[in-house]
Amino acid sequence: MHSTLQKHHTLAGLFAGLAAASIWGGMYVVSKIVLEVIPPFALLSTRYILGALSLGMVIYFRKNKSPISREFFWKSFWVGFVGYGISLGFQFVGTKLSTASNGSLVTSATPAFVLLFAPFLLGERTTARRILALAVSTLGVIAVIDPRNAEISPTLFWGNMSLLSAALTWALYSVLVRKVSKSGDLLASSTIMLLGGLPSSLLFGIFEIQKTGIGEITIGIIGGILFLGIISTAIAMFLWNYAFAELPAAVASLTFFAQPVVGMLLGWFFLAEKITPLFLAGGALIGVGILIATRE
Repeated sequence: MHSTLQKHHTLAGLFAGLAAASIWGGMYVVSKIVLEVIPPFALLSTRYILGALSLGMVIYFRKNKSPISREFFWKSFWVGFVGYGISLGFQFVGTKLSTASNGSLVTSATPAFVLLFAPFLLGERTTARRILALAVSTLGVIAVIDPRNAEISPTLFWGNMSLLSAALTWALYSVLVRKVSKSGDLLASSTIMLLGGLPSSLLFGIFEIQKTGIGEITIGIIGGILFLGIISTAIAMFLWNYAFAELPAAVASLTFFAQPVVGMLLGWFFLAEKITPLFLAGGALIGVGILIATRE
């Protein structure tokens, strides 16, 4: 009975992590369109507000409500500040100062950083199987991204450093999510975490709007904002947090690699981008890596 229940939680955690990464992999086209009208940090603030409101409504209407202690609130808030205030800020800056291909390659280091943090913050063992799973999946994502597209240039140094900082802090955030999830309600924690990203994003967002303004808001743009706020933020962020609550951090982190795979597949489907044998081999290696990790 216990084994069956454990298997159920493992599968649910894997599905949640893969679903979150898939949503993020597919939001590039929507983000690109909306960002032509709304500046990056202003859009990020809107996403956090919509995401927090969406999760807050679920909490309000559900029957079983758990009280939130002050300690739990501030723990969740500061974890959110690390992930949504600092990490995504680094990602925005890095993407602007570097290139998209460099961004995909550098941020793929996130699961390796999770493996680094997990033993110290969670007491999780770094096993040979988990290292092997990470190595196989990393080879897969490198094949999918194709590092030959990356640019090594002194002018991109600070952009690449910012992207590396984004990967490092997102890994730290993800590990801390697992730690916080053990002390309270995950849905409430996820809502508070989104609020943790607001102080910095609002500050930069207001500055952006004053400097560049906002473009024409059409029905299509409103639809894009709702998608980014509800699907890509409220639902995807909660699913990501759920994956780390249910799975060992080193295992949950491997689902991150679904992001570039889905992005490439959507590029093939909608933009007629070419699918190469290297991409197919990479996707297979990522799947094998995740399978190795979950067999432990």
